[in-house]
Amino acid sequence: MVPLVLLVVVFYFVLIRPQQKKAKDHATLLKTIRPGDKIVTSSGIVAVVVTVKEKTLSIRSADAKFEITKSAVAEITERGNDSRES
Repeated sequence: MVPLVLLVVVFYFVLIRPQQKKAKDHATLLKTIRPGDKIVTSSGIVAVVVTVKEKTLSIRSADAKFEITKSAVAEITERGNDSRES
């Protein structure tokens, strides 16, 4: 019985906890996106955020303008020069 409990504890700290932390960090990242930020989407598109809505973002990449879901944002590479603070 002890080896089974030990195995569950190891799985928790090796697999479950890091995944929960990553999900929490991503949710925080999505809440802090604002117009002017440079982002990279999960599909590899590098763009600048134009507008932020509740569930979507309007982004501009080269000469194209897209509307994507917030969950498609992989990272913020550079913060915009927007002087407003939330």
